[in-house]
Amino acid sequence: QVQLVESGGGLVQAGGSLRLSCAASASTFSRYGMGWFRQAPGKEREFVAACNWNGGSTYYVDYVKGRFTISRDNAKNTVYLQMNSLKPEDTAVYYCAASYGNNWYYSRGYDYWGQGTQVTVSS
Repeated sequence: QVQLVESGGGLVQAGGSLRLSCAASASTFSRYGMGWFRQAPGKEREFVAACNWNGGSTYYVDYVKGRFTISRDNAKNTVYLQMNSLKPEDTAVYYCAASYGNNWYYSRGYDYWGQGTQVTVSS
């Protein structure tokens, strides 16, 4: 069982930056690929970014490429999402998730989920 706790969300103006963190309880953290998803009000949860077990391979949805960066520190059991040049349409609850596999782009590919952290971008 892996517990994931997100932090770092908040209110930011358009063009600003936030860094989300996701701390994992498991000592086996390095065995998991990690992903970030988001869900805006009235919309389905969508993939944002993912990385493999050591962060050497990363994956992004097209509309965050060049703005968001996923990284991880296995010594700290933590994965990060650096978000720059934020836009109002980035407003959502952001979730981190852990995966045994490599089906990065779909929610069903992940085995454990955090509770989410709210990101609000004002115009």
